[in-house]
Amino acid sequence: MFRKVLIANRGEIALRVISACKEMGIRTVAVYSQADRHSLHVKFADEAICIGPPRSAESYLNVPAVISAAEIADVDAIHPGYGLLSENANFAEVCRASNIKFIGPPPEVTRMMGEKSTARQTMKKAKVPILPGSDGILESEAAALDCARGIGYPVILKAVAGGGGRGMRICRSAEDLPALFQQASNEAAGAFGNGDLYMEKFIERPRHIEFQVLADEHGNVISLGERECSIQRRHQKLIEEAPSLMVTPKLRAELGRTIERCLRDVGYWNAGTIEFLMDEDGKIYFIEMNTRIQVEHCVTEMVTGIDLVKAQIRIAAGERLAEIVTGPVAISGHAIECRINAEHPEKFTPSAGTITAFNLPGGNGIRVDTAQYAEGVVPPYYDSLIAKLICHASNREEAMNKMQRALSQFVVQGIHTTIPLHEKIFADDEFRSGGIDTKFMERFFDRQAQKAKDEA
Repeated sequence: MFRKVLIANRGEIALRVISACKEMGIRTVAVYSQADRHSLHVKFADEAICIGPPRSAESYLNVPAVISAAEIADVDAIHPGYGLLSENANFAEVCRASNIKFIGPPPEVTRMMGEKSTARQTMKKAKVPILPGSDGILESEAAALDCARGIGYPVILKAVAGGGGRGMRICRSAEDLPALFQQASNEAAGAFGNGDLYMEKFIERPRHIEFQVLADEHGNVISLGERECSIQRRHQKLIEEAPSLMVTPKLRAELGRTIERCLRDVGYWNAGTIEFLMDEDGKIYFIEMNTRIQVEHCVTEMVTGIDLVKAQIRIAAGERLAEIVTGPVAISGHAIECRINAEHPEKFTPSAGTITAFNLPGGNGIRVDTAQYAEGVVPPYYDSLIAKLICHASNREEAMNKMQRALSQFVVQGIHTTIPLHEKIFADDEFRSGGIDTKFMERFFDRQAQKAKDEA
């Protein structure tokens, strides 16, 4: 097992990894920017090293600074968390060259599966269903027009690198495509340094379903079931739950076996997530793979009892899956997660500042992952996620009721948060009935606007 691990991240995921390491008897090293010098991940790590100014490009994304910190601290391994350098194959290669274990998949596989058009072809060869789309990168607007003509409108243009809705445009006609192609390409180039695009058929009201997997370095792969991530705004997830109401035990088992076979063939190891869209008829299609731990990994942990972060570390240390996951994976009850963001709940504008009061809900089946505290500062430089509230119960109805209670007791003052928005969503009849898809929030806001108009 590793003697010392550096966590190349910040916020709640950095603290989450530190907690897992402490329980495993592993010493931890935090890296931090000048803006995060009073953060809890700095406080609770065994060692902490400042790696630069507040902006991520000069600190958390600064590979030489991170590697230098790892060498100074004499660590055995680096855990990248999610975001930042977690899917950067070049960073994984630098770790390898520095004789530091990267707690994630090998860089060759990260590069292959992270490049979305290549991942589509890989999954297609493995007979994983994929959406109709381009065979690879679209070389020009003319190529995009030809592809769309064959697929049929509407189509969606996507960046081959990155995520989070950037470099993505929905196109409904040939007349609109050239301008949208340029917009998506320019946005992708600015966000990811890569303006390449590919195309898929656009489903109007899909559900977003993703499968969690673990794989060891000995060729063993296991699927841990699915999560439903359909509640989104501008392609950013707001609420996740497990299991999905629309995935039958038969589909879960069949798709799980197909995913396991595919990842075994490509030599994948560590944690990973395979993302799908489900159309209105219940057909499911691969869209992409995330070669890292997900923000929403907590709901899978709650329904399976498997600590995914500890599993990542044990896999990277060379252990076999049979030593980590003993016995068949069983889904127990229902778990729901709310992402609590430092944002105005209606305008969705960032809300940085000092937290003047902070009270966390508790009780049976309640979990809060956060690195914030009273008098803590939310800086303006990073992602707005400040906490994840997860509730687990025997069924979805009980989990929703528990979430409503927990949200009412979750107090954050001094900044705006999305807690009031979540409270309204959990009181919404369509959400509670399970009639959700990625367009849910548009309908929800329309209902809220009509309600306000009726009450005026």
